[in-house]
Amino acid sequence: MSNNIDNSKLIDGKKIAAEIKSEIAAEIKLLEGEGKRSPHLAAILVGEDGASKTYVASKEKASKEVGFTSSVYRYPENISEQELLDAVNFLNNDPEIDGFIIQLPLPKHISESKIIEAVSPSKDVDGFNPVNVGKMILGFSTFLPATPFGIQMLLERSNVETAGKHCVVLGRSNIVGTPIANMLSRNASNANCTVTLCHSKTENLAEITRQADIIIVAIGKPFFLKADMVKEGATVIDVGIHRIEDKNSEKGYRIVGDVDFDNVAPKCSHITPVPGGVGPMTIVSLLSNTLKAYHENNK
Repeated sequence: MSNNIDNSKLIDGKKIAAEIKSEIAAEIKLLEGEGKRSPHLAAILVGEDGASKTYVASKEKASKEVGFTSSVYRYPENISEQELLDAVNFLNNDPEIDGFIIQLPLPKHISESKIIEAVSPSKDVDGFNPVNVGKMILGFSTFLPATPFGIQMLLERSNVETAGKHCVVLGRSNIVGTPIANMLSRNASNANCTVTLCHSKTENLAEITRQADIIIVAIGKPFFLKADMVKEGATVIDVGIHRIEDKNSEKGYRIVGDVDFDNVAPKCSHITPVPGGVGPMTIVSLLSNTLKAYHENNK
């Protein structure tokens, strides 16, 4: 990342995530002061995927920082689909666990959709179960998918006006692009955007992105969004994360996003860096959803 970027433009996901974590921690202290147990977030981790293990470790660390109980159920790569369904059912029925996630991807011999559908909607803090997706689309109270929820909180806490603005979303995955497009189009606070959802088949893409007040880039290609695709004063949210070779770095690589940051940032009113933008908010959203599940399951 270039050092000559105006820091006032940067949306600092680490700082905002830390603020939300301290708010959650304060609430947990109050609950414990009343003699109540703390919320319990669990994860199912299958196999030895490095990125998955890193994410689950970050989730454990963040859970402990706010005073949650955290558990990880680890299973070998060769676990059968039925054994995994049995594990999900066990967590569904454990009254001590408020919410849990299935760390994706799963091994090829297991149907991800079957496992996600097996998670109880009342404990689905990832917001992936079709029941919760349906509630989100209808505007009902539910668990919002963690990354889109984090993006919405970033916009809100950075005082980025959304009502009446044109938001262009690049990428239509079920995890980020499709849900954030739906959420920002709703008649709700921190929403009310006019949303255009673009993808690999979209024609005249640069023409569309140049009309956007807000661009959310979740397309999975490093440096995809170039400066000539962005109008002056736009807000850019970069969801991408890629490790690319860098012989000048001690590690031999550096982390970059889907946005050509050094060239796009000077045109923006707000922009998220990578790393340190959307990433920290995903885990905080998971904590927020778990706290919501705790309250709803303990009424």
